[in-house]
Amino acid sequence: MNKIKRAMGIVWILAGIAAGYYLLVSQAIPQFASGKPEDTVPAIIYTFILTPIISGGLLVFGIYALQGEYDEN
Repeated sequence: MNKIKRAMGIVWILAGIAAGYYLLVSQAIPQFASGKPEDTVPAIIYTFILTPIISGGLLVFGIYALQGEYDEN
C-alpha cells in the first residue's frame, strides 16, 4: 500500500501542473487579452489567488507522498 501511495505522488504532481496550466492558459490569459474591465478582476483572481492555492497544494501533497510522509508504520 505504501508503494501505491508513493506512486500516486507523481499523479498529484502532474495534476498540480495541469491545474496551473489550465488556470493560466485557458482562464486568465484570455480574460487579460480581452481588454474588458469586467474581465480583469476574474483574471487577477485566477492568476494570483486560485492558481497558487490549487496547484501549490496539489504539488506539495504529491511531494509529501513521494517522500513517504503518508506511509503506515
